[in-house]
Formats: sequence, C-alpha cells, structure tokens
Amino acid sequence: MMPDYSDIRAEVAKLCQQFPGEYWRAKDKDRAYPIEFVKALGEAGYLAALIPEEFGGAGLPLSAAAAILEEMQAQGCNGGACHAQMYVMGTVLRHGSEAQKAEFLPRVATGELRLQAFGVTEPTSGTDTLSLKTTAKRDGDHYVINGQKIWTSRAEHSDLMILLARTTPKEEVSSRTDGLSVFIVNMKEAIGNGLTIRPIETMMNHATTEIFFDNMRVPAANLIGEEGKGFRYILSGMNAERLLIAAECIGDAKWFIKKASDYAKERVLFGRPIGQNQGVQFPIARAYAQMRAAELLVHEGIRKYEAGEPCGEEANMAKMLAAEASWAAGEACIQTHGGFGFAAEYDVERKFRETRLYQVAPISTNMILSFVAEHVLGLPRSY
Repeated sequence: MMPDYSDIRAEVAKLCQQFPGEYWRAKDKDRAYPIEFVKALGEAGYLAALIPEEFGGAGLPLSAAAAILEEMQAQGCNGGACHAQMYVMGTVLRHGSEAQKAEFLPRVATGELRLQAFGVTEPTSGTDTLSLKTTAKRDGDHYVINGQKIWTSRAEHSDLMILLARTTPKEEVSSRTDGLSVFIVNMKEAIGNGLTIRPIETMMNHATTEIFFDNMRVPAANLIGEEGKGFRYILSGMNAERLLIAAECIGDAKWFIKKASDYAKERVLFGRPIGQNQGVQFPIARAYAQMRAAELLVHEGIRKYEAGEPCGEEANMAKMLAAEASWAAGEACIQTHGGFGFAAEYDVERKFRETRLYQVAPISTNMILSFVAEHVLGLPRSY
C-alpha cells in the first residue's frame, strides 16, 4: 500500500494557503508566471524531492513526489508551473554521467538552477516523436543544433532544458528508435546565440512556447548517455511523468468535489439546500467514484514503478482515467454552481480550464488507448 505521507501533505497544504485564489486569479489575468509560488516550493525543498541526498535533494521515492503534486492541486494551486522538474530530471538521474550530475543536480536542488523545460514535441511530428526533424551535428567539441520545438512549457522561466534531437538521419538507422540523442541545454547562454523563444497564448495560463534553433551550439559534454540512444532515455521517464500527472488530476478532482459538495450544502433554493436534490447529488457522487477508482490505479502504478516492475499499462491507464475523473468532477462542480461556476471569483472556471489540458498533454487519450490496444490486448498496431 502506498504511504500516506500525511506529514508532507500537511506542510504542502500550509505552504499553499499562502497562495489563495486571489493570487492565482491575478496571475491568470496577467498571464504571469507564478514565480513566488515556485520560489517558495523550491526553498521548501519540494522541487528537489527526487534528487538523491548526495546531490542535496531529499532522496524521496516517486510516491512522495506524487503526494506533493496531488496536494498542490487539491489546495487549488497549479503545479503545472513547476511539475516538469519532478520528472524531467529523471533523464539526468538515470542516464547522465557522474560529471553531469555533480555539475547540475546540486544547483537544481538549491533552486539556483531551474530544470523545467523539455524540448521534444515539434509542429510537424506532434506525438510521432520518431519523426522529429530537429538536428544536432557534431562539430569538434560541440553539437550544432537546428530546428524547431513547440509546446515547450516554462522555457522562458527555466535555466536548463532537456532537448531531444536527431544525430543520425532517419534513413541511415537500422532501427527506427535509433538516431535520436538527448542534450542538456544551458538556456541562459543559448538565448540570443541561436535560441529564440516565442510565447504561445492558450486557454489557460500555462507559460508554453515554441522554440527555434538556428546553429545553436551545445558542448559535446552536455550529451546525455550514448549518442543515438536518446529515444530510449526519454521513454524510460515517461511512466513517471504519466503517474505524476495522474496524481495532479486526482488532486484537481478532489478540489472540485469538495468545492461542489460545500456549495451544494450551503446554497438554498426553494427552501432547501440544493445538495438535497438527487439531480445535484448524483453527478458529484459519480465523480467521486471515478476519482477513487483512478486513484487506486495511480497507487498501483507507483507501487510497480518503485518496485522496478513493468508499469506501462498502469501508468498510461492511470493518467487517462485520472484526467477523465478530474474533468467529470469539474463538470459536476460547474453544474452545481450554475452561473457562479463561470464567475472568476469562485476559481472553478480557472481550474476547469487547467484540468482540461490533461486529456491532451503530455500524451493524448487516443495514444493511450492505442498503447493499451496493442501492448496489453495484443491487437494489431494501428500506426
């Protein structure tokens, strides 16, 4: 059974209370990055939860990171501003050299450096990662990178980026998963020296961008692992990513369910609380049931991950079901509040927009269904 981490949750909740709805509404209105929130999390050590103690982190397991992120969402905050640091650093932890770990991880742990950007998706290839076109060509002690990435969130607010680029042309590799490599990019040095960042305005305040590389030079020492094996390195962290996002969705669902339940008990119409009506009760109760089922699968996926067992099935399905549960809870919450659900001051519409993202990102529901169909049920590959 997954540890409860009630002590960690209580401390996270206490921190989150310093950032109430008014704070998030102001950031949302101004399309501003919640720098104060991220700084507070960093100073409290939560963003370094997964970094080993030898590098200045807490050395906690994935279940603790999941509890931290879930609690943030359940308190009405938005971990999307910083959650990538929890799972992006896994690539460095598992596949980085000792020199790379020693150079970057201690400074990430103290908050001196932010490792928030993950450059994978491209405009033409989307989730077809093996068809990406950004190239990295060796030139002496550097690689020269050209191409474009899109939906690279937090790029403007990150010091380091994990970048996936093609080092061997697709037609020259023996296996379709070969030829891609992973690099650590020092973004502060690269901006204006071949790296251009362009913000993308979206339906929520998500600080996402598109990035252009024009002969950007990266030291060869920043290559993670072996050249050409980068796709495998990225894949190895995706189960953790899906499980942590699923935990956030569980937190969102809990926030919506509590918000809807509290309002249904307090709002009186026709001489009685609206929560006395089954038409109001049932959607909230169903959303709760969906959330609990998804939560159990999240816990099972994390248990398998921490035990070193294959967990692709659980991680993918947990992410899909948790995203659907948070959306169902959001629907119930909006409907319970009626017109007030659309008023910014109640925070429901903000959270409603934020949680909708997770049926699309970081992997869409259809891609998860394809995975389950092929790898779990043994059906013919569809793409």
